[in-house]
Amino acid sequence: MTLAYDVAGDGPAVLLLHSTVVDRRMWDPQVPALTAAGYRAIRCDLNGFGETPLPTGLYSDADDVIALLDDLGVDRFRLVGASGGGKVALEVAARWPSRVSALLLLATAVAGFEPGPELRAYGEREDALLEAGDLDGAADLNAEVWVGPEATDQIRSRVRVMQRHIFDVQVGVDEEPEQIRHQFDLNAIAARTLLVTGAHDLPDFTAIADRLAATLPDAERLDLSWAGHLPSMERPDLLNPVMLEFLAG
Repeated sequence: MTLAYDVAGDGPAVLLLHSTVVDRRMWDPQVPALTAAGYRAIRCDLNGFGETPLPTGLYSDADDVIALLDDLGVDRFRLVGASGGGKVALEVAARWPSRVSALLLLATAVAGFEPGPELRAYGEREDALLEAGDLDGAADLNAEVWVGPEATDQIRSRVRVMQRHIFDVQVGVDEEPEQIRHQFDLNAIAARTLLVTGAHDLPDFTAIADRLAATLPDAERLDLSWAGHLPSMERPDLLNPVMLEFLAG
């Protein structure tokens, strides 16, 4: 599978992996900041998101991301992942530790985490809407749950549009593809890591970040008092300086 992507700027590579509520357009506010700081910003749509169609049969987002970087001639890179994109970023950093020089995770998910009551309740509400064929209602729900109080109505609308497109791509397919579950050890991650969470997000993501901070060899924690689940969209003016300072090391 060839992932849809775009590249901007020159210099050290920064790979941006989007949340699975949205697509690579979530990084629109970060790309100009990265290029102005002298980085080469690479962002892609994971399988079944944005302009990348849902694959048929077995697939691996992590394998496809590495294949994309190989095609671009990128060996060493900094890695930024949000939510579900953070889960992919963790796999990439664990399986190819020598290639990742820095790992910034925003409200990251992680494989094998047992969801708490609030996250389960959200999932049940979304499932009910999708089963009823109310894709617009499900998109509205996601924009309500995953966007923090500092975001404008315009940002909330952008999240709703991207999530609605995801449903168009993924819902009702004849045969759902299956992710390849590679075995990897998070302790293999060598990159210095910053785990960022938002005080207005669901508590699961704080618990995940706290657990990872205690597991990863070189990790720091940062909780943003103003943020929800998508701080890079909600307040890029506040998130971008955090990102650039960390990436600069």
